[in-house]
Amino acid sequence: MAENVPITVARGDGIGPEIMDATLRILEGAGARLKIDEIEIGEKVFLRGSPTGIEPSAFESLRRTKVFLKAPITTPQGGGFKSLNVTVRKTFGLYANVRPCVAYAPFVATKHPGMDVVIVRENEEDVYGGIEYRQTGQVTQCLKLISRPGTEKIVRYAFEYARRNNRKKVTCFTKDNIMKITDGLFHKIFDEIAAEYTDIENEHWIVDIGAAKLSDTPEAFDVVVLPNLYGDVLSDVAAQIAGSVGLAGSANIGEDIAMFEAIHGSAPRRAGQNLANPSGLFLGAVMMLVHVGQADVAERAHNAWLRTIEEGVHTYDIYKDGVSRQKVGTREFAGAVVARVGQKPETLKPVSYQSAGADDEGSFASRMARTSETSQKETVGVDVYVDWTAGEPRQLGEACEKLNGDGLKLSSIANRGVRVYPGGSPETFCSDHWRCRFVAEAGEGATVSHAQIASLLARFSDAGLDFIKTENLCNFDGKPGYSHAQE
Repeated sequence: MAENVPITVARGDGIGPEIMDATLRILEGAGARLKIDEIEIGEKVFLRGSPTGIEPSAFESLRRTKVFLKAPITTPQGGGFKSLNVTVRKTFGLYANVRPCVAYAPFVATKHPGMDVVIVRENEEDVYGGIEYRQTGQVTQCLKLISRPGTEKIVRYAFEYARRNNRKKVTCFTKDNIMKITDGLFHKIFDEIAAEYTDIENEHWIVDIGAAKLSDTPEAFDVVVLPNLYGDVLSDVAAQIAGSVGLAGSANIGEDIAMFEAIHGSAPRRAGQNLANPSGLFLGAVMMLVHVGQADVAERAHNAWLRTIEEGVHTYDIYKDGVSRQKVGTREFAGAVVARVGQKPETLKPVSYQSAGADDEGSFASRMARTSETSQKETVGVDVYVDWTAGEPRQLGEACEKLNGDGLKLSSIANRGVRVYPGGSPETFCSDHWRCRFVAEAGEGATVSHAQIASLLARFSDAGLDFIKTENLCNFDGKPGYSHAQE
């Protein structure tokens, strides 16, 4: 007999304990072979002084079991508290967020009865690095970071997921018509990796029209892979148009550790009333069972759940007169699923799983990027950003022209990405945040040194100009690694 698999469980806050009890009851009824190690997370831990809602001892449990089944938590009101999810994702490198978005028509209301889309979201990078600054009185900044290794990991995961689950197509969404360097890298790597998977169709959409198409015609998509922010937004949209965010589970996959959860919140107003629908957490737990090599149990449990849904045994959130037959509470719903273990749905499509196993999911790690792309890097200039409110662009331009020298000269000044000097349009609205671009005085192909840049900043200081940041302008293999202002 197979040994029980150790997992870490957190019951969370609000409706969390109730839906976790229901989920574990269904898993047990389906024959799950689990050894549970419970930890405490969430509101009580926050209020004990932990800014992340999880204590160091809990991390030891996760390192030991490598599998985390987590109920929703409540973050207390007020400042100083950090996202527990982000903390766990980044601490353990959970780079892939996977959210199946499936319609259960006609038993759950939806405008898209044929919808069956999986959103694979990059989980660590993009603007979710949380690197932000207030740079002037009028302007704030958030850094968007897209890396080659981070993108290679998530794109390859999407194709491996598609292959493992008999999916036919992987679609990439980016906005690389505007963000040509960051989103452009994501698209470029998608194309590179897609070429290795000749058995799977691939395509790319600009994210705005892609989102419109996904919302209107989701059956045109199968697996969709996206950078972090787009994936966060569109995975909720996809779950909702499929039927309900409350029915969606998710997996957060790393090379060593994985976390499984519902995508909804802790709903404290519904806590303790035996009302909450445990389906989101349960479907996350189904993904967990596949991950740990118990596809047989996942299949039994999921098919029993589908049979329960199609027989009209529904919690209040999806109950509808004329469709539903029985309104039940959290505990009763779990009992109804357990009673149907061994049965399959007759109207809805039965599921069939092939165990991935944590080792299998990480088996392609050796093909992931570990180093930067080999390129010859040359510094050819510098952008100096200044906080300035003393007049018109022409006046700032004239002041910066006086700083030319030591091999550097002013090339242009931009405000919010639009060139305003030399030339520029009098209609262009300007904030107090200016980008002053200096390039090698010797012309194209010439390089500049850090010492020259430091000397330039000293001249800015002597002139009383408040510089707030710099960005070096670098060429990689002779091609610019920086954007140009809009003319």
